[in-house]
Amino acid sequence: MNIHYFGHSVVYLETSTAKIVIDPFIEGNPKCPIGVDDIQPDFVILTHAHGDHWGNTMDYAKRGAMVLSTAEIVGYAQKLDSKIQGHPMNNGGAAILPFGKLKFTTAWHSSSFPDGTYGGTPMGVLLEIDGKRIHHAGDTALFSDLGMLRKLNVDVSFLPIGDNFTMGPDDALEAVELIKPNLVVPIHYNTFGLIEQDGDQFVSRAENLGVKGLALKPGSKLEL
Repeated sequence: MNIHYFGHSVVYLETSTAKIVIDPFIEGNPKCPIGVDDIQPDFVILTHAHGDHWGNTMDYAKRGAMVLSTAEIVGYAQKLDSKIQGHPMNNGGAAILPFGKLKFTTAWHSSSFPDGTYGGTPMGVLLEIDGKRIHHAGDTALFSDLGMLRKLNVDVSFLPIGDNFTMGPDDALEAVELIKPNLVVPIHYNTFGLIEQDGDQFVSRAENLGVKGLALKPGSKLEL
């Protein structure tokens, strides 16, 4: 499995059976090194409806990608184009899909589309694919129930560190201690001024806690 990071919260997975993009903020993302046409996902997973996560969802949905998110987000997309494929879910729900298992987890944040339409509850993502567990926290504050993920032996956890809108580095380190993933990757930082942080410093501090970290540069990847 190849996991690519395209800046902000954009994570793109190439698995043995599918290509999956989480929060496809491509156009308008100053840190994204690719264009919309450079990837062709089979599935789009959305943690919430904010524009810097919704991004280019409709571009991929109109090309055949299935939208996986809250009922509100899937419904919104299908109102824009009734022909797109969608699978509505919600916080705490799981589904077996062609690529593996998807479960949505709790995230403490807000969720509305750029036009103000309510997007349902914000969520994190837990994927079980090819024997690996990948966690994408979405936009979230620190909360103690993240510790429930610890018993799952998460292989990779993507955690926001930008502060202001989400956890900052200190709280994200608390999350690392709660989850104890095999690897932590910081996301949702340095896209614009309000969320400037030092990803390498965060990784160093995580490793002081005994958890391996990797500050992926936009456009780089890791293999599981």
